[in-house]
Amino acid sequence: MPQPSPHWGVPVNAPHRVRREACVPVASAGDRVDLVAAAQWPEFSRSRLTAWLRDGALTLDGAVIKPNRKVIGGERLVLDAELEDHPSNPRPQPIDVEVLYEDAHLFVVDKPAGQVVHPGSGNPDGTLVNALLHHDPALARLPRAGLVHRLDKDTSGCLLVARSSAAHAALVAQLKRRDIHRYYQCLVWGEVIAGGTVDAPLGRHPVDRRRQVVRADGRRAVTHYRLNRRLAGGTWLDVKLDTGRTHQIRVHMQHIGFPLVGDPMYGRRGAPAGLTPDQREAWQAFPRQALHAARLSFEHPLTDGEVDTRSPLPADLEDLLEVLA
Repeated sequence: MPQPSPHWGVPVNAPHRVRREACVPVASAGDRVDLVAAAQWPEFSRSRLTAWLRDGALTLDGAVIKPNRKVIGGERLVLDAELEDHPSNPRPQPIDVEVLYEDAHLFVVDKPAGQVVHPGSGNPDGTLVNALLHHDPALARLPRAGLVHRLDKDTSGCLLVARSSAAHAALVAQLKRRDIHRYYQCLVWGEVIAGGTVDAPLGRHPVDRRRQVVRADGRRAVTHYRLNRRLAGGTWLDVKLDTGRTHQIRVHMQHIGFPLVGDPMYGRRGAPAGLTPDQREAWQAFPRQALHAARLSFEHPLTDGEVDTRSPLPADLEDLLEVLA
């Protein structure tokens, strides 16, 4: 496995100026030049390449051309552009970031529960993205500061971040192929007898747009779970995702009758019968969904080595499990 670099915070992304050359494949004859450029350099978005074509930073046989120009094959594409900060990124803020793994191309952070990943309505700053941009200013040139996926605000654990356009494109492609393996742990209501798989499509709730529901016209979602140990009132599960839909684990576990403890949107009120006073108090006081992104494993996009990172169980979950044991 590649070894983490000790130089956290040192900008190691590609230089601000990017230069590329490519020969248009003969097989691309008749295709638009913007599509050809996107196929040649997948580390850059099509919108960015289109802007460079219009600005003259990306030329075809030395000429400035429109993005919809058709190629004949054999022409020379030359890119010489300034890689500016991505417009979607907010301002940096000095917020601590816990790093589980780091090298020149990517890193995995340990997101605490309660931290929003990306700015949005009601959360303009104080997010993980604000923190990432402070620790590594070069991330400003990447969409969403290099984030490859997300976690809910109140879910803790492993989160993958790319540090270069090439790494970001490769990791997003791995995610789409389901080659990034995401492992979670969660505490659910009730006694789960054995492990299983939930294969149920998810989509937005027809009325409450914040919620997801199982619906026939939704996107396919697959969650594997297995028994870790039984506790007072609930079951501690190991979970592996095949897909990564919004709120997937939370909705799937509710769908099969075992909602997550503490889940304010998909959970239950109160506490199960049969708990001691201390257990009941701890159960009812737990302030978030009992869900932790415990492990992330994948093939390094540029070195071909395996990266396998694990996040230790946060103190609030450790304390709850101890009381319920």
